[in-house]
Amino acid sequence: MTKPNKRIVQPRPDGQWEVRKPGADRASAVTSTQGQGIDRAREILSGDGGGEMQVRGRNGQIRRQDTIDPGNDPRSSKG
Repeated sequence: MTKPNKRIVQPRPDGQWEVRKPGADRASAVTSTQGQGIDRAREILSGDGGGEMQVRGRNGQIRRQDTIDPGNDPRSSKG
């Protein structure tokens, strides 16, 4: 079984937002807004064969998760 392709959009201490692959030493991208980070994570995952995107709020809690095509959605329901 292959390891799922995943990116996390999360806040940085300097107030910017980063797109990071779990376990990576540095961010894949740094943006000034969460929305820009989400867009960049979608671009990265789409170009890398799809995967899971997780968005965290300023409090560190998961706000949303999306499967980016052609990823493998573990849930069989739509949404």
